[in-house]
Amino acid sequence: MAERIVTINPRKVRKQKYVVRLEEYLDTYKSILIVGVDNVGSNQMQKVRVALRGKAVVLMGKNTLMRKIIREQAQKNPKLEALLPLIRGNIGFILTNGSLTEIRKIVLENKVPAAAKSGTLAPADVFIPAGPTGLDPGQTSFFQALNIGTKIVKGTIEIVSVVHLIKKEEKVTASHVALLTKLNINPFFYGFQVNDVYEDGTVYSAAILDMSQDDLLQKFFSGVKKLAAVSLAIGFPTLAAVPTLIAGAFSKLLAISLATDIEFAEAKKFKDILSNPEAFAAAQAAAAATSAPAGGAAAAAPEAEKEKSEESEADMGFSLFD
Repeated sequence: MAERIVTINPRKVRKQKYVVRLEEYLDTYKSILIVGVDNVGSNQMQKVRVALRGKAVVLMGKNTLMRKIIREQAQKNPKLEALLPLIRGNIGFILTNGSLTEIRKIVLENKVPAAAKSGTLAPADVFIPAGPTGLDPGQTSFFQALNIGTKIVKGTIEIVSVVHLIKKEEKVTASHVALLTKLNINPFFYGFQVNDVYEDGTVYSAAILDMSQDDLLQKFFSGVKKLAAVSLAIGFPTLAAVPTLIAGAFSKLLAISLATDIEFAEAKKFKDILSNPEAFAAAQAAAAATSAPAGGAAAAAPEAEKEKSEESEADMGFSLFD
């Protein structure tokens, strides 16, 4: 009887290993950076993996397979469903339990210079500096085609002023590429683009990671102020408007107390000030003098003595001539 030969499909084995790895990562890590990897080469990818070793893991894959695995895992962990709308285009996952800000910084620092390619959209503005180009006068046609002002100085072409050659998101033309190649300029830097962040079920833009604690507090208190303003304007009390409401009520009670003989503990101080303003002014002056720096007092003393001396000399002068 002939033996049956069983063949193993390497592609199927790789797929199974990938499924196991992604499922394990989704169970282990709570935070994910969704990164764009357009124009990122294998060498650059490897450098990022090495830089993140021990802090995070990088995982690429086919979008259809990633969606399938995440849908299956979402049956156990419904929070993962928030990832599905983010899986579009040429993207990958950077999974971590560490600081997202630190991981993002490492990822964005790994960039490589790249030449312009015809037909692509410029990821940034491109400027050509003024000055000598090192090209001979026979190549002025490149500059004329792009309306760049030049002059001939000592047998070479010189650009008259700084030129904004390509605007961000503008299509790069063959003329742009030819000129930049002749000038030996690599205008762009390609690397990972951190687009979105998934953090234990919450999805937000990666730009949020640039905000400091002070920025977050400022935005929070700005919202509280707006809520309080709306609350006061429509006459609907809210927790945000309570301090203002209390302050307004106290002002009215204080006004009534000052206008009548009605007194309460908080109003007594104000009544004392109005009944004896001179004593209050003297107390304020004494407090200011006590809190003044020693150096200021020492400096004031010679000034006082000088003024007194001048006054004495002036009196003496008048008494002699009278």
